[in-house]
Amino acid sequence: MSLSRNGRAIRRRLVQTVPVVILATFIVFALLKLVPGDVAVTLAGDNASEQRIAEIRALYGLDRPFLVQYLGWLGNAVQGDLSRSLLSSEAVRDSIARAFPNTLLLVVMALVLALVIGIPLGVIAASRRDGWLDRAFMAFASVGVAVPNFWLGMLLVSTFALRLNWFPATGAVPLSVDPGSALAHAFLPALALAAGGVAEVMRQLRASLVEILSSQHVRTLHAKGLSPAAILWRHGLKNVSVNLLTVIGLLFNRLLAATVVVEAVFAIPGMGGLVVNAALNRDFPVVQGVVLVMVLVVVAVNLLTDILYSTFDPRVR
Repeated sequence: MSLSRNGRAIRRRLVQTVPVVILATFIVFALLKLVPGDVAVTLAGDNASEQRIAEIRALYGLDRPFLVQYLGWLGNAVQGDLSRSLLSSEAVRDSIARAFPNTLLLVVMALVLALVIGIPLGVIAASRRDGWLDRAFMAFASVGVAVPNFWLGMLLVSTFALRLNWFPATGAVPLSVDPGSALAHAFLPALALAAGGVAEVMRQLRASLVEILSSQHVRTLHAKGLSPAAILWRHGLKNVSVNLLTVIGLLFNRLLAATVVVEAVFAIPGMGGLVVNAALNRDFPVVQGVVLVMVLVVVAVNLLTDILYSTFDPRVR
């Protein structure tokens, strides 16, 4: 019975995601229409001839009704055709396929670091509530939230790359080519990216654990003679798993957005650098393609988080 309910819950969430994806694609396509003035003139560049502007209109179908343009673009996008770059004439799909693995590695490493560091600190702070360790960790969390990623990244480069020469300062290596070198190149930017995540995981976990450990249920467990460690690990962490899952899902999306600045500091050829260069050079097909992929990743992560809710908490089903 529970498996069938879980399956129905998953199917219901999949169906609910379809209109969200369609709306997201519509908004991404409409971004091109928000460019001031004639889009064809903007795409053609300064001092473009009327013939070149007409070619741009015909190439991108800008002379057709808006809805027809959107449906045509959506049909091509579903087939994997995200148009071509105006600067290099390279397929946008190929540019994204080359940049996305670098960004994904950076985000996953930052998320792992945030969890590996933040969860133990949150557990220790909650178990020693109002003690000096709790106050020290909360002060550390405040600093982690306040410090800008780009400033921390420059500090890490100056210390661990240029002075100590422990890690590479810039660039990226594909994970499929050399896993060791890829992880070494990604460690410092992932650490800079994870600073705020560590603070967020620690603070959210501490708050949830403090609430649970102060409940009547836990006081009853104490009265039955269970040790504080058993209550913390067996009952406390189990009950905060759903809250922690929410934090992980939101944190992944925030880290994905924050890679734009970190990739610029470390000169990583990822999605952030790709979309910034495309925006500066008014390469709007690339901007559209990158934004679409990022939006789809966020929607997929949110969908996965919703599905995992029903696994960790049967009440959701």
